[in-house]
Amino acid sequence: MRYIGWTILITFWVCLAAFLHYTLPHRDIVRIVSTYEERQQLNDWTRIFWSRPDEQSDAMITRDVQFIQGVRANGKPIVYRNEDTGWSWPPYFKFDTANLYTEAADAVSTRAAPEWYVVTHYGWRNEFFSAFPNAISIRQVDGPDASKGIYWVNIIILALLFALFYAIWVRWRRFRQARIDPKLEELQDSWEAAGDAVDEKRGRFRRWLDTWKSK
Repeated sequence: MRYIGWTILITFWVCLAAFLHYTLPHRDIVRIVSTYEERQQLNDWTRIFWSRPDEQSDAMITRDVQFIQGVRANGKPIVYRNEDTGWSWPPYFKFDTANLYTEAADAVSTRAAPEWYVVTHYGWRNEFFSAFPNAISIRQVDGPDASKGIYWVNIIILALLFALFYAIWVRWRRFRQARIDPKLEELQDSWEAAGDAVDEKRGRFRRWLDTWKSK
């Protein structure tokens, strides 16, 4: 039973960490090399990796998606999708896809004369599932070693979550100590008393048998 409890607890925290890692914003410093638009199939379970900015998008099997191609300082490529989030989840309220696409197209540079940009995004890049992080904004920086800035949004959200879980844990501990633990102690005492009574009856029965053996 203890192993089941630990398995459920670990699974919960792993799922929560994965959810937060996917949803919270991240920043990459990249050189933007190209922008393009491509029609994507949205008719399988990988649809969860694409935005749903409105009700109409839920019914569409295919749609045109804008992409921003970049290269990190170490030479590794990264591709971002550029989709509105609208009023749906995650709550970035992004409605400026066209403007961001224009900024990215204007920011294209070559290896000989690189320009570096911080791309704020959420999501994961996974080639197997054709999943792309969604770019939220871009801003130019001096170089690939420039500061990405402080993750204020992440800090605030994680601090609020920690405060929420701590408050829940404190109240649960108080409730357990006031209501559950006394009941468990009473149940344990009852089991122990029942066990003592059974042992006493068994002892009497054995002593009675011993009296017959002596005869």
